[in-house]
Amino acid sequence: MSYGQVNPQGQATPTCYRHPQTVSYVSCHRCGRPICPECQVSAPVGVQCVECVAQANRALPQQKTEFGGRLRAGVPVITYAVIALNVLVYALQWIIPGFTNSLVLAPAIAAYEPWRLITSAFAHSMGSFLHLAMNMYGIYIFGTLLEPKLGRLRFAWLYLISAIGGSLGILLLSAPLSATLGASGALAGLFLATFVVYRSNKQALRQMGIILVLNIVLGFVVSGISWQGHLGGAVLGILAACCIVLIPKSNPQRARTQILLLAVLSVLLLGAVYLAAQAVKFTS
Repeated sequence: MSYGQVNPQGQATPTCYRHPQTVSYVSCHRCGRPICPECQVSAPVGVQCVECVAQANRALPQQKTEFGGRLRAGVPVITYAVIALNVLVYALQWIIPGFTNSLVLAPAIAAYEPWRLITSAFAHSMGSFLHLAMNMYGIYIFGTLLEPKLGRLRFAWLYLISAIGGSLGILLLSAPLSATLGASGALAGLFLATFVVYRSNKQALRQMGIILVLNIVLGFVVSGISWQGHLGGAVLGILAACCIVLIPKSNPQRARTQILLLAVLSVLLLGAVYLAAQAVKFTS
């Protein structure tokens, strides 16, 4: 521990630079300023003040996830936030009369009420709690697989692109007056993105391949399932995942390239959604 010397008789008593009323004969090992116990941070050699510790932490290289996102310990925050938002919206559907009707996506009115392209991905059928439960379970499974590898920003971007991609599939392939809601399109995007992220894990790919085939079959043979939304979400989920995953780690501009590609994909997606909504508007 680094101690300041006791001042000779007649000189001012040293006080903490952050708390001038507190006498301190202990100094920061880095900057040499007197620091009181409240301002002392233990270090491998001596003690340091909080400002020197913060400066040293900023100078440390930022830890990254496997695909370039900021590494964060703890729970997958975005995954849990998405699940919580879906559950909250579902509760409001039961509490507020007519709330569901203001959220569902019908292609014929998408051009007039574009918010439905997003809100429909966070609402679920009130006729079956299983609709919500299965989608949230899927988001939990694939979210906990993807978010730690991609990072929060990239995962959140991937999810939104997949959700809007599902809405684009509905605009292009569903009947103009059909009403659709649910997180299935976004979930399909996460599912297919997992194929891209775990493409080198053959065992995982075989297991996911079986689930994929079953979902494709169910989408066509079971009534009430929007295969159009699944298809749109899956295609955009793959494209978004490729923008993140296929940029080599050796690329010094990896993060910037990923963000640029995701931004370009987002602009193209929004443009396609606008054109599709206008086309349905003039034909319905």
